[in-house]
Amino acid sequence: MANLLYLVHRLPYPPNKGDKVRSYNLLKYLARSHAVFLGTFVDDPDDMQYLPDVRDLCADMYVARLNPGLAKFKSLVGLLTGEALTLPYYRDASLLNWVMQTLHQQSIEAIVIFSSAMAQYVPAETSVPVLVDFVDVDSAKWTQYASQHRWPMSWVYRREGENLLAYERAIAGWANRSFFVTDNEVELFAGLAPECASRVETVMNGVDSDYFSPVSSRVSPYPNGQPVLVFTGAMDYWPNIDAVTWFAKDIFPSLRVKWPNVKFYIVGRNPTPTVTSLAGDGVVVTGTVPDVRPYLQFADVVVAPMRVARGVQNKILEAMAMARPVVAALTCTDAIGAESGRELIAAGMENEYVSAIDQLLENPVQVTAIGEAGRACVVMRYSWEAHLAKIDSYLTAVNNS
Repeated sequence: MANLLYLVHRLPYPPNKGDKVRSYNLLKYLARSHAVFLGTFVDDPDDMQYLPDVRDLCADMYVARLNPGLAKFKSLVGLLTGEALTLPYYRDASLLNWVMQTLHQQSIEAIVIFSSAMAQYVPAETSVPVLVDFVDVDSAKWTQYASQHRWPMSWVYRREGENLLAYERAIAGWANRSFFVTDNEVELFAGLAPECASRVETVMNGVDSDYFSPVSSRVSPYPNGQPVLVFTGAMDYWPNIDAVTWFAKDIFPSLRVKWPNVKFYIVGRNPTPTVTSLAGDGVVVTGTVPDVRPYLQFADVVVAPMRVARGVQNKILEAMAMARPVVAALTCTDAIGAESGRELIAAGMENEYVSAIDQLLENPVQVTAIGEAGRACVVMRYSWEAHLAKIDSYLTAVNNS
C-alpha cells in the first residue's frame, strides 16, 4: 500500500456528470489498495452533504469552497499574466498550503492529478512520481468553442486554447505518465505535442453495468401513449447546451411532423436559461432528478447529438447499459468502438438523426435488438476495473522502488 496524493478539480461525488463519474471511480479504485489523501474543490453547495461519503474513502481530505462567479472574476488575472484563464480559476492558497503540508508530513509516494488545472499545486521539481489524467485535450475544446462564438468570446476562447495547450505540454513533459480517455485523444495530443507522444496513453471510461441495468419493478416517469426521446447530462455544460439546442430547434420539429405526440426530455442538473427556454412544443426540461435510470429505461430512444465534445461519453455508456437504443454523434460512437446499426446508431447531419429516430420509432423490434446488443457490448468491454487496472503498473513501480 502506498500513500497517494489525489488532486481533483471538483468533488468526485456524487457521480452525476461525466468528469465526476470518472474521478469517483478512479478514487474508489485507488482507495482499494492505497491510502488516498484527497485535495479538491466544491463548486456546488448541494455537494457539501456528500462529504462524508467521500471521506470514508480517504485517509485524509481537504475541500476548498469555490464560488463559480468569483472564480470567473479571478480568472481574468490570466489576461494580465499571460497564463491560461483556467489556472487562476482553480487557484486557492488554502488548498496549496494543505498540499505542501501533506507532501511534507505524510511520506507521499505518488501523486495522481485529475484535470490539468490541478497540476499547478505540484512543484515541478518534486521527486515524487506524478501521474496525470487529462481525460480530454481540454485546450482543443476551447479552440472548438472559438469557432462556435462571435468576437470577443471567439478571441477569448482561442487564446485559452493556445495557452492551455502550452500548459498541457509542459505538464506532460514532466509527469511520469499521462492519460487520456480515448485513443483518438491520445493521437490528437501527440499531434499537438509530439515531444510528449511516448509519455501518454489511453485509459478509457467505464460504466457500472450492475447499477445501470433495467429493472422490471422500476416505474416510468413518462405519460402513457407518447413516444419519448431523452438526453441526459449536466445542463450547465456548454457542449450539452449546444447539443440539446441544436436538437430541439433543428431536428425535433421534423420528427413532430410524423410523430406529433413525441416528447423530447432534457434531463440534467442546473439547466441554464438557454436550456429552460426550450421547454414547450413537446420539449420537457426536468432539471435535477433523484435518479436518472427511470428516464433512460423507459425512453424509446436516447439521443446524444454532441457537436463539440469528443471521446467516450458516459451518458452514452449508461444508456447502452440500460438496454436503450442510442442515436449519437459519429465522433462519440467512433470513440466507443460500438457497431453502428447493431449496438447503437451513429448520425451526423440533421436528416441522419431524423431518419434514424424515425426508423426506431416505427420498429419496436429493432429498438429491443439494438438495446440488448448495446448492453452486451458495455458489459463485455466497459468495466471500470478493467480499464483502470492499466495504472497499476505505475503504482506497482512506486511500491517496489
